[in-house]
Amino acid sequence: MELQGTVKKITDIQTFASGFQKREMVLTTEEQYPQPINIEFLQEKGDLLNNLKEGDKVKVGINLRGREWTSPQGEVKYFNSIIGWRVEKLDGAANFNEPVDAKPTETKPVAEKNVFEEEEDDLPF
Repeated sequence: MELQGTVKKITDIQTFASGFQKREMVLTTEEQYPQPINIEFLQEKGDLLNNLKEGDKVKVGINLRGREWTSPQGEVKYFNSIIGWRVEKLDGAANFNEPVDAKPTETKPVAEKNVFEEEEDDLPF
């Protein structure tokens, strides 16, 4: 799934005792009734937010996650998370999750050669 909108807020990296890390971005959707959507970026995906700033227009690839939790009193509750895995600036900047294409290199003409002519080689067979 994807969400588009404007970056409202980017948090600092949160590191927990287990070594788990997350970083959050609040994205304001651009629709009749704009919504502030909190998106979590887990572990190394938090680095995708390094080149963003508040006010940037972005498209974010997301996954929805859900989990069930039972309280000590036996009450069952359900929680949802929105997990980001790709970020693309919409103002023409590069996608931060995909490799950049290499620039074409200059090609030099190859000397013509008779492909039916046998070549000498020193292979043992």
